[in-house]
Amino acid sequence: MAKPTILTVDDDPAVSQAIARDLRQQYGADYQIVRASSGADALAILAEFALRDRPVALIASDQRMPEMTGVEFLDQARQHAPDAKLVLITAYADTDVAIRAINEIGLDYYLLKPWDPPAERLYPVLDDLLSDWLAAHPVDVGGVRVVGHRWSERSHEIKTFLTRNYVPYRWLDLERDEEAARLEALAGATSIDLPLVLVPDGETLRAPSTIDLATALGLRTTAEQPLYDLCVVGGGPAGLAAAVYGASEGLQTVVIEREAPGGQAGQSASIENYLGFPKGLSGADLTHRAVTQARRFGAEMVLAQDVVGLDARGPVRAVRFADGTELETRSVIVATGVSYRLVEGPGLGELTGRGVYYGATASEAQACEGDDVYIVGAANSAGQAALNIARHARRVVLLVRSDSLEKSMSQYLVARIHAAPNIEVRLQTEVSAGRGDTNLEAITLVDRSTGTETEVLTNWLFVFIGASPRTDWLGADVARDRKGFVITGPDLCLGQDGPRWPLARAPFVLETSVPGVFAAGDVRLDSMKRVASAVGEGAMSVYLVHRYLATI
Repeated sequence: MAKPTILTVDDDPAVSQAIARDLRQQYGADYQIVRASSGADALAILAEFALRDRPVALIASDQRMPEMTGVEFLDQARQHAPDAKLVLITAYADTDVAIRAINEIGLDYYLLKPWDPPAERLYPVLDDLLSDWLAAHPVDVGGVRVVGHRWSERSHEIKTFLTRNYVPYRWLDLERDEEAARLEALAGATSIDLPLVLVPDGETLRAPSTIDLATALGLRTTAEQPLYDLCVVGGGPAGLAAAVYGASEGLQTVVIEREAPGGQAGQSASIENYLGFPKGLSGADLTHRAVTQARRFGAEMVLAQDVVGLDARGPVRAVRFADGTELETRSVIVATGVSYRLVEGPGLGELTGRGVYYGATASEAQACEGDDVYIVGAANSAGQAALNIARHARRVVLLVRSDSLEKSMSQYLVARIHAAPNIEVRLQTEVSAGRGDTNLEAITLVDRSTGTETEVLTNWLFVFIGASPRTDWLGADVARDRKGFVITGPDLCLGQDGPRWPLARAPFVLETSVPGVFAAGDVRLDSMKRVASAVGEGAMSVYLVHRYLATI
């Protein structure tokens, strides 16, 4: 396979030679560095590369060029290299143009001239962008293949698990791929064996459980130590922030995650209001960065383990797993977040995973190519999903229970949704039923203002409603409100029913009714339900863990 290309465009020969020199010095071993002296020449090069199926990883263009500006060129370049990272090289006077280009053409970054020294001002930026591009375009898919039916709930779960854990794989549909049928026959598989997961140098997995799949892939599913300073239950933004700060500050830290790191935020196609990322970043990107950071500091990550109980044993807290094993820790941070609430109605439950989905990874949008898609929800997660899926679907219909989208969604998303030509917003509308044999074929919509029911044909319903915490495993000693959200800090002293604070000292701000057990992020009562606040609470909880450990 040809090396990916980095294309630079500048009409000034001296500048063009300088940036090409710096790029070859740093990236020449892994990338082909190509120069063009105008936007027109660069478009001709990109057209030729598209015909030859040669990958283009990054395009860096000067803004001030005759005949065609850098922004105009980069906008047209998207037609030939839709996945390439776009960088604008500009002077300080043109920063307003560059910032507008982030919204208008999806510019990934702008660099100010001069970029000397490149080790400080050029390479760190491009390293980040190229790393993201490589993650989305793996040269070798690793040989992992999944054989199954398109409308199989378990196939969907396995593909989601692989995607969210950054395991490249090849999907083979038994209804569409001859190779899938051949492999099914070779394995002697029956319907109860599906989906098959074929792992290089490993046994064929037949309808594997999540923990069996994780083990076969070499993912860590057991803790290394019997006792830790800190156990973080949940690998979303709050949990990962706690892991980073805990491990970096010398605490022996382990994170337990039953599915995949990232939580609901990890499935977001784009998080655009997170500080420090003006173009936004995907939930997968944020998660990957956070996991790498936590591991760099020495935090352990245990996947595919379902936590079912918490016991207090003097100064030690025991976390119990569904397989009967456990680990002990001096402190616990509960960061299990929330799950999407189930949509009620005849047929909808039976079709879960076969056309009815809760949440959506960014990659699932491609499966909706050319179809009509319905999305239930009015929060930011639903808005981001609508925009992402609309890039592939023929039409996206956003179903909103209230009479206004602005009541629950950030304004920047509302504006983009209203501007999208293939997104329709239906207010005061709910889904009351689903219909289909092997998969979803139609849903029934109810107009809440009139009670009128309408059946519409669709194979896709994505649900982003409500917030339901999974906290039953905490037991009776951890105070929660009626919906299951964990009560912390001063709220423990407000006279609610249930367990009270047992010590003479006041509870720390994020501490639960069990000393040494803290809660951070969306699982906590009255939290903000935003990524930035979850990260802040995760970091703050480690500070409180230190204070707690000093008391025992």
